[in-house]
Amino acid sequence: MTRAQQIGVVIGLVVVAALTWLRANDPEPLKIAREATFDQYQRWAPRAFEPMPVRVVDIDEASLRQFGQWPWPRDRLAALVDALAQMGASSIAFDILFAEPDRLSPRNVVRNVAGIDPGLLRQLPDNDELFAGSIVGNPVVLGFGLSNQGTHKPQVKAGFAFTGESPLAAPPHMRAATPLRPQLEANAAGIGHISLNPRKSSAVVRSVPLLVSDGEQLYPSLALEALRVAQGASTYLVLGAPNTPGTITAVKIGDFVVPTTAAGELWLYVSRDRAERYVSASDILAPGGPSAAVKAAIEDSIVFIGTSAAGLQDIRTTALGQNVPGVSLHAQIVEQILSGRFLSRPDWADGLEILSVAILSGLLVVLTIFVSPAIALAAGLLLTVCALVASWLAFSVEGLLFDPLAPLAAGTVTHFAATSFRFLVTDRERREIRRAFGQYLSPTLLYRIEHTRNALRLGGDDRELTVMFVDVRNFTTMSERLSPTALVGFLNTLLDALSRHVIANEGTLDKFIGDSIMAFWNAPLDVPDHCAKAVRAALAMRETLAELNARDAFGFGPEHKIAIGIGIHTGLACVGNMGAETRFNYSAVGDTVNVTARIESACKEVGFDILVSADAAKALTGHALLDAGALALRGKSDRTNVCAVIGDGQVAAFQEFAELQAIHARLVEALRSRSAASRKLASAAKFTAARLPVQLHEFYDRIWRRSGHFTMDEAGNGQLRQATDPGGSEMTSF
Repeated sequence: MTRAQQIGVVIGLVVVAALTWLRANDPEPLKIAREATFDQYQRWAPRAFEPMPVRVVDIDEASLRQFGQWPWPRDRLAALVDALAQMGASSIAFDILFAEPDRLSPRNVVRNVAGIDPGLLRQLPDNDELFAGSIVGNPVVLGFGLSNQGTHKPQVKAGFAFTGESPLAAPPHMRAATPLRPQLEANAAGIGHISLNPRKSSAVVRSVPLLVSDGEQLYPSLALEALRVAQGASTYLVLGAPNTPGTITAVKIGDFVVPTTAAGELWLYVSRDRAERYVSASDILAPGGPSAAVKAAIEDSIVFIGTSAAGLQDIRTTALGQNVPGVSLHAQIVEQILSGRFLSRPDWADGLEILSVAILSGLLVVLTIFVSPAIALAAGLLLTVCALVASWLAFSVEGLLFDPLAPLAAGTVTHFAATSFRFLVTDRERREIRRAFGQYLSPTLLYRIEHTRNALRLGGDDRELTVMFVDVRNFTTMSERLSPTALVGFLNTLLDALSRHVIANEGTLDKFIGDSIMAFWNAPLDVPDHCAKAVRAALAMRETLAELNARDAFGFGPEHKIAIGIGIHTGLACVGNMGAETRFNYSAVGDTVNVTARIESACKEVGFDILVSADAAKALTGHALLDAGALALRGKSDRTNVCAVIGDGQVAAFQEFAELQAIHARLVEALRSRSAASRKLASAAKFTAARLPVQLHEFYDRIWRRSGHFTMDEAGNGQLRQATDPGGSEMTSF
């Protein structure tokens, strides 16, 4: 592990720790995002509406038009209770507060009239007494609101039994309650709180407290009381977690068990608002009595009385984004309990999400720093998809609520931080390598350098190289007749086309020297079969030059063909960064480089375009090669044996090459023995070579012209060499 990677891991772990701490503290933005996710799940798969014995008697706009504005006198509410009881409602729950006397009661209307006889006053009807009388003996549940003022506590009409530790500290705390009219409170069969989301800032009702507590007593919600009264139950059984004080797991009401949060809240799983859920109060109090359909809807149903009239401002927002009357949510609570379709967020969900943040973020740090940001991104996306799918399946199949956004957001932040650090610090060395070598190496070789630790050591390094020199023939003559601009254009076209083959065959472009190219293989990294790849590049250059000449790419006319010479040699050389501290080149130096340059120059004397040394030829198994003799190179005491590269393995498999190879072997033997048959064999070889896709006529023409001029070797050992030709260059010797 490099120091940069160590620093990256430390910084990454700090980010992971910060994100894990942030999720553990669960700030408000994370809660909002999580709740919005759960809302979206409900929008995709809301609870299906099923016909249930639950109805809402709605004091709607039609009822207000028929019976006048709200509040109605309580004798009308008494008539409503009597009518519902006669139709067989199993319980009647009011989502209405009765905290003050009925101001429309006749007794209250005339109470302040001057001179009124007190006896007469007592004879006037009191609507509160009428309403209280209608409640007696009927399954009526009244509601109370939570208050921060006063000390009033409502009556508790049911008993509470506990399992496990005391749950009194678990539900939302109730300081006080809005007082009910005493006679109404005394006569009601049940009393429950009507608060849907007390002390919650969100306008969306997502969970509702089934119980509230003053620290000494539990108080049920309106919906629970309506369900209890409908069943005729007398006691609630509150189930707590073993060995965990102040925790609620479920509430049992008669035949129904309702799973809750630790605070005794129910996650609302709402269905879309449906007209079938509502019965207008005007239809109940119709002058001719309710219709048969209305009676059937009310019979044996749990009835909630409330209002949907816009002016009465009892409108709430559900997770589905619908604005509905608050009374309908009480009805949906009972529907949800009757259907058994619950949502649950397990107590260990927070722990699982915190752990997933730590694990996912840590994994992305490791992948980004040590492997690749792209792979880390792919892994992060895969894990994100898995988290989203798992969260959705948990909701849709089991009704479990798991937050996929916390690990997703943490993974995004971690990946961004780790990628930024890697780009700024860890990858700086790779970028420097790419800038230095991007123009000289193949992408494959450059990738290996970037991802191989200590692959590139700056400075001199002795290693076996295959070196190549490429030179344009007759360049001096050509440059005399071309303008500088035309000459540069010609060189750019030619050298660009030829150098591409060096890169494509994993070679390193060393430099351009005027009209020449120097390249080498097997540095800065090991390249398997480097000699064969160099020859492959040379053969590709031969084909590319033929194509350029055929289409007159240089604009010199079809009669002016460009020719090149290529020399290749394998041997030990010193390779590394050469030059000054502030300006250097990656290059190779040594005798191997000098020999290669002279082999390339000898292509003119030999009359062939690609020559390789005997050392390089040893590694070229399967190639089509011919012995080109021994070169007397300047500065070398011994001659250097070279071979002409006719082609690759495909050419070596030609029948014509086999015939040429046999004739050439006899020709070499004849030249070495000064046989008179050498000229005839040279002509025969030239004739046979004409059937191959390689130009060999100049090669054999030179052998034919010089085959009759032999002298003894200066060493006097009987070895033969050719005499110098008129140009003064030493010939090859066989």
